[in-house]
Amino acid sequence: MNILTMEKVSKSYSEKILFDEISLGINEGDKIGLIGVNGTGKSTLLKIIAGVEYSDKGRILKGSSVGIEYLPQNPIFNDNNTVLQQIFKGNSPIMEVIREYELTLQKFSESGEVNIEKKLTSLVQRMDALGAWTVENEAKNILTRLGIVDFKAQVGILSGGQRKRIAMASALINQSDLLILDEPTNHIDNETVDWLEKHLNKRKGALIMITHDRYFLDRVANRIIELYNGKLYSYQANYSKYLELKIEREEIEQASEKKRQNLFRRELEWIKKGAKARSTKQKARIDRFEELKNEQVSSSYEGIDIKAGTSRLGKKTVELMNIHKSFDDKNIINEFDYVLLKDDRIGVIGPNGSGKSTLLNIISGKLKPDKGKIEVGETVKMGFFSQENDDLDENLRVIDYIKEVAEYIVTSDGELSASQMLERFLFPPSTQWTPISKLSGGEKRRLYLLKVLMGAPNVLLLDEPTNDLDIQTLTILESYLDDFKGAVIAVSHDRYFLDRVSNKIFSFEGNGLINQYTGNYTDCFEKIKEKQLDVKECNNKIKEDKKSIDVNNKKNRPLKFTYKEQREFEEIDEVVARLEEELIEINDQIEKSASDFECLQELIIKKEEAEIKLNEAVDRWAYLNDLAEKISKNKTF
Repeated sequence: MNILTMEKVSKSYSEKILFDEISLGINEGDKIGLIGVNGTGKSTLLKIIAGVEYSDKGRILKGSSVGIEYLPQNPIFNDNNTVLQQIFKGNSPIMEVIREYELTLQKFSESGEVNIEKKLTSLVQRMDALGAWTVENEAKNILTRLGIVDFKAQVGILSGGQRKRIAMASALINQSDLLILDEPTNHIDNETVDWLEKHLNKRKGALIMITHDRYFLDRVANRIIELYNGKLYSYQANYSKYLELKIEREEIEQASEKKRQNLFRRELEWIKKGAKARSTKQKARIDRFEELKNEQVSSSYEGIDIKAGTSRLGKKTVELMNIHKSFDDKNIINEFDYVLLKDDRIGVIGPNGSGKSTLLNIISGKLKPDKGKIEVGETVKMGFFSQENDDLDENLRVIDYIKEVAEYIVTSDGELSASQMLERFLFPPSTQWTPISKLSGGEKRRLYLLKVLMGAPNVLLLDEPTNDLDIQTLTILESYLDDFKGAVIAVSHDRYFLDRVSNKIFSFEGNGLINQYTGNYTDCFEKIKEKQLDVKECNNKIKEDKKSIDVNNKKNRPLKFTYKEQREFEEIDEVVARLEEELIEINDQIEKSASDFECLQELIIKKEEAEIKLNEAVDRWAYLNDLAEKISKNKTF
């Protein structure tokens, strides 16, 4: 079933055309990955589909009952809202009834008035009708999986990453026919990305998303749409299959272009012969020549060409000795030692907030350890690509920002100017004099990357380099790192990037422990799983051995009550009777408290606990009475 249709939609900013008369149909069950170079208009396209921005031309058709949920790159928040209020959009019917119920419950607990109790009963019925209990629990479950556990915290005091995860939870919890996600994998760790994959695969309804995570695209998307040169190209495939189909498409386009050029060459020769356009046939031929000359052919993607220079790296690189770092009472790094090798390709992984960025800040000298020593070789020249684009002065023009580092740089292709390097990074001369503030988020990240590389570093520190960089740029960056003459340490949650680049993994595993693994991310993940499995098997073996010892002890001991069992046997009838009476009392209280949801929840939990205790007591009663009967028979014989 068709959910939404775009017909001949166009959008431009000043002279820059983002897309020109593009059309797109989104059907139920579509899980679409939207890819393309940063700055080509991917986020703008999502905004138009979501209805938060308008196109210059064309139209979007969707049914009045079609619900859309949209996660933008930079969500807008009410800083005074609590986490749950933000999830339910502040004034939703569900949030309103939950708030009213909580206030009424508080009034009832203070006064106990009958009219308030009636209102409370009415609110419980409304919440049942809206499914508020289920929705609230599901929201808390999703928030917890995304690392948000304080549901009453004010949004204004939370970090940017936490706020983005709250916005994602809001998009996931509110039911919709079409879910639109702009960079959902930014600011979440590998474990959460894995959970999000599973959640989206189980979710019904259509999905369209922008993400740089190629494994994520491979496992979630069943359709890839590429935005290139103002046009859309659709592939009914996941990311891996898309790469194959794209090569086929480009080969066909190249063959068509070669055929067009040959035809153009023959027509040009005919025109040069001076044939006079006296007949209709000759006029038609001249018209065809003009068409061939003016025809625009979609060429294959011309990617970024990264060939920045590097400085010579001597024998001594960076040595970390007994490094300690903590914040407040939280131990982040504990007794960490490492000597960086010239050809190291290290990936750094761990949960959000575990200390990955702290490690890079300590290595770069931006942060001092509480204890320990760092020695840096004289020839070391660090390039630090941080998460925040710290030194990006948005008032500067693009060319001036790069010239702050160097006017020229020596590469394998010879000496290149700042302007030439900008062109290789897809900043044409017309864009180079643009203020940085006018660039898209992805273009700013690409510009910042160029500035780091223009410094010709020989030790490269990359903190979440895959955030906001498009897949094409990442592919070229990975190729650049293959030939990079120096050491690389990269913090990333992008599993594909870590598999492609790293040959060693630093894994933050809690309480300041950093374990080192040889190999890429997949190798490390398998080793961690094996370690967890070994621990589980060891614990199971200890339990089985203990159980076996207990059984043997019981077999070998004389058939008689121990002192403890004798006391239990004498009291067990009273214990069972008391527990049965307790259960009857709880059931009576449940009937009387049907309108008090909070009390009802506590009583239900109490009932479950009492039932467990009663069942255990009855089992014990059966065992002790059976043992007493055997002892009695044994004495008789």
